[in-house]
Amino acid sequence: MSTNINQPAIKTSDGAGTLWWRTVATCVRKAMGLVCIFCAAVGVSAEPGMLKVGIGRADITPDMQQPVWLAGYAARSAPATGTLHRIWAKALAFEENPGQCAVLVTVDVIGLTREITDVVAETIHKRHGVPRAHLVFNASHTHSGPVIWPTLSVCDAFTPQERQQTIRQNREMTERIIAAVDMAMATRAPARLATGRGTAGFAINRRKREVAPVDHTVPVLRVCALDGAVRAVVFNYACHCTTLTANNLMVNGDYAGFAMLELESTWPGATAFFIQGCAADQNPEPRHTEACARQHGQALAAAVRDVMSRPMQDVTGPLNMRLVETRLTFAPVPLARMREEALDTNRFKQKRAQLMLEAYCCGAPVTSMPYTVQALRFGNALTFLFLNGEVVIDYTLRARREFPDDNLVVAGYCNDVQAYIPSLRVLKEGGYEANDSMIYYGQPGPFTDDVEETVFRAIRDVLTR
Repeated sequence: MSTNINQPAIKTSDGAGTLWWRTVATCVRKAMGLVCIFCAAVGVSAEPGMLKVGIGRADITPDMQQPVWLAGYAARSAPATGTLHRIWAKALAFEENPGQCAVLVTVDVIGLTREITDVVAETIHKRHGVPRAHLVFNASHTHSGPVIWPTLSVCDAFTPQERQQTIRQNREMTERIIAAVDMAMATRAPARLATGRGTAGFAINRRKREVAPVDHTVPVLRVCALDGAVRAVVFNYACHCTTLTANNLMVNGDYAGFAMLELESTWPGATAFFIQGCAADQNPEPRHTEACARQHGQALAAAVRDVMSRPMQDVTGPLNMRLVETRLTFAPVPLARMREEALDTNRFKQKRAQLMLEAYCCGAPVTSMPYTVQALRFGNALTFLFLNGEVVIDYTLRARREFPDDNLVVAGYCNDVQAYIPSLRVLKEGGYEANDSMIYYGQPGPFTDDVEETVFRAIRDVLTR
């Protein structure tokens, strides 16, 4: 409401009249206060276009009383030995009105599975009425978090007991993700949102080919209470969370985890959310040590603080969230090749071939996989684009070229992380992101040449107004 009740509508020189109007003004102010309280109770925003925002978090650091295997490096041969810092599931609920709510979940793990996200989505829909299309998940892709089974199961060498323990840990983590969303839904309150962009320069293109694009942009979304206190800081960067390598056996969120800790110490009481970008071919430089991870985290946090020290663009509703599911097709793989690989001395090729042959024998050969694209638009101010899998940076750069007016924040590692997603350029170049990575993800082989165009048809579908 914008009514100004601090001045009486009628002026009079009569003392009694003035007193009477002051009394009326006082009563009106009290009534307006009651109206504001009532409006808040029934979900009416304090200002036109203002959103309510709820924040939730849950500690997902695994219990070290049982063996905990870390995900991401096939070379690891021992479980975790300790914890550098806690890891988290966090949730942001954005509400335009009681019937229009979008929820963003971030998790400090290598990637989530459809099994986990479906369980969370079904529970949240039953409890809070949030449809699946309005709920999105993003994984930081830290290689120092617990295994999320069966993602990258080709890499594990678990005993049956270790596998069962990993599955139990994943189920506990799923319950904690749900708890984080419950908390976010319970804490919705009017908020002021603003956005801006900075830069951080530690990401490099690890392919180091003739064409080796990078994106050093750091988009930021600030969430403040009506009194100006910072409640949440959301930031995005495209870089693998692989500063710490295979010899690390300590649970942590890599540079992203250190950046969030840094920001939460800058604004006590606020929650920092890292959204991983299209980082499939992007690595931090330098790497290998805890000192490097802290250094990159501090650099990223400094970029966010710099953005928030300058004027930022207001972000309001209306909210618009869309989801499209398509399918990505794998290039045909001769059955003879899988039979040969099943006898290969390379244990990873051997396990991949076994999975493919089992699927073939069951009458369900793996020829394609589902692929989800989501978008969350905040009026004309800001749009998040969410892509499944390990997406190369070409998708971010092309999406911004095709939609220059959308102020895009592009995220990979969303919802279900089941393979690398190369662009046509990367597919033609070959190498790890196009070919070899498919072994570890248990996929039959590279995608067909239409992979990029298939993804972009879905992108245009969710972003077209």
